[in-house]
Order: sequence, then structure tokens, then C-alpha cells
Amino acid sequence: MFIIRSIKIPINFRSFRTTRNLNYSTCAKKKACVLQLNNGTQIPVLGLGTYLSPPDQVLQAVKDAISVGYRHIDCAWFYGNEAKVGAGLHAKIADGTIKRTNVFVTSKLWNNHHAKDKVVPMLKESLSKLRLDFVDLYLIHWPMGFKETAEPLPANSSGYSDVDYLETWEGMEECVHLGLTKGIGLSNFNSEQVERVLDNCKVKPVVNQVEVNPNMNPKKLIKFCKERDIVVVGYSPLGGTDSTGRPGVPLPTIRDPKVIQMGKKHDKSAVQVVLNYLVSLGIVVIPKSVTKSRIEENFDIFDFSLDISEVAYLDSCNKKQRCVPLKEYKDHPYFPFNIEF
Repeated sequence: MFIIRSIKIPINFRSFRTTRNLNYSTCAKKKACVLQLNNGTQIPVLGLGTYLSPPDQVLQAVKDAISVGYRHIDCAWFYGNEAKVGAGLHAKIADGTIKRTNVFVTSKLWNNHHAKDKVVPMLKESLSKLRLDFVDLYLIHWPMGFKETAEPLPANSSGYSDVDYLETWEGMEECVHLGLTKGIGLSNFNSEQVERVLDNCKVKPVVNQVEVNPNMNPKKLIKFCKERDIVVVGYSPLGGTDSTGRPGVPLPTIRDPKVIQMGKKHDKSAVQVVLNYLVSLGIVVIPKSVTKSRIEENFDIFDFSLDISEVAYLDSCNKKQRCVPLKEYKDHPYFPFNIEF
């Protein structure tokens, strides 16, 4: 069962019926919808992604997003722009738009720092760049570990670390105990890896952040996580528009003529149709943009509902083709994409 409070919008709730932890608050401008996490906190279902956002542009993007109504910012050490993300956050705190407690901030631990004794120092480094005392969520970015001396993306297996992500998880739990993060979670973990963490953890993961878009729609993994009270956060929700034309990457659904036509029917864009559809699956989405008009467009998705035939078409778009396959590491012992989900 889920709770809907003060909701007057027609977003499609068909998939929420099996989402026990849903607590949908008012989904109006300036008040983003939220999902309840298993640690008692809430995560806005729409966040601003910052991967590949240039440092000289992401500061303004964060400011624009918060002004529009975003209350969820997703960042990571690997992105190399956390200092500017922090500057944007503090600018909006300083001008009174938000308080620190009003915004949900996520960061992630990169693969070179999986040793237990490196986890806390790396979170402290991110906190220093963000100029925050804590983040709301800290994730293991990938289950695969790399040697601390290797490049962030090593050229071959000589850069692999044999550190077990269960050891890494112990370091993540220490971050919670120290008050450096409210919650901890996973990213790019498959079902077997999630289950292994659950079987060995003292602090339960609250989310699993994975690629989710109509072309890569991992409904089995979403269902698996929901059954274990873990929220799925979907990255690349628009289908990796930065990767268009790369071999093996399908045409983003936002360029599908049928989806464009759906948008016209609802007086919306294809982007808004896709984001509305994904949110209706009961997940969180974090579209990336540094363009103010697109940031506004991505946020304006809660005032319409797709009909059954439209949902069925978007369901049928699943090609199981990733924008972020990372196949160069498929021989790593903890590579996550060698099983179905």
C-alpha cells in the first residue's frame, strides 16, 4: 500500500500499486514528489544529474535547478565538478531560496578507493569540495574495484583491484556511524550483488542507482529492488543523448516520431513524456542538463498522464541496450552486466 497526500495531478500510478514505500507528496511546482527510503528519509523523484556537466557551467545549472524547484542534486567524485556544485548550492542557501535541510545531495565513491580505510577519507574529500557537513546519500559507484595507483579508468586488467565490495560496504557503514551521510547505497549493482550485500550488511542500502530509460528498461531489477525495500534511481533517463551515433547505442526514445506525437497530444515534449513514463514506474530519475530552459522542461512533468496504449508503446521500446555498457571491464570479477539483471 502507498500513501498519496494532497495530490491533484493525473500522473500515471499504475505501477505504484506494488510500491510499499511510496509517499507521494504534493507534486506542484516548487514541491517535488518524494519516495520514502528504508532509513526513514525521503528522496525527491526528480533530481539534477551532473555527470559530464562542465565545471564552469554546472554552478549556474545548480542555481537554476534550485530556483525552478529541484530539491535533489546528484554528483560524484569521479565527475570532477563537486566544488562548483557546492558553490551553486551555497549560493542558493545564501540568498534564502533553500536551507541545507531542504535539498537532497548524493555523492559517490569511485572504484580506485574501495579499500575499507579509504572510504571515509574519500567522502570527507567530497564533503570538503561541496562545503557540506554531510550528504544525504553516498553510493558505491560501481562494484568493480581498481588499484589506488591506477588511472580512474584503467586501460587493462593490470589496474584491477581484488578488494571485495563487501569490505567497501563496511567502510560505507562507518560513514553512516560518523554522521557523514544519512544513507548509503549502491550503483550499477546487479541482483546477485545486491543480495550479497543484503546478506552481509549491518546498514541496509537505501537505493541502487542504475541506467533506466525506455531503451534500457530493467523492470526485473526494479521489481527485485522494490521487493527488498530498495529504491531504484535511474541515470541516463533520456537515453544517453551524448552517445547518439556510437556503435551499439540505440536512437534515444525522445527522437522516436511516435513519442514526439505523444508529446504533441499532451502539449508536452518527448522529453517530458519519457520522464513522466519513467517516474510512473516508481523510480527516481536524474536527467542532466546545464541549459536553463531544459532544466525547467525536465521539471514540468507532473501535470499529465499517459494512456494505456502510450504506456504499452514505451514498454515495448526496451532493447536492453545500455548507453553505459563499460564492456572493456567485462573480465573484472565483479563486472555487473554478465547476468540478466
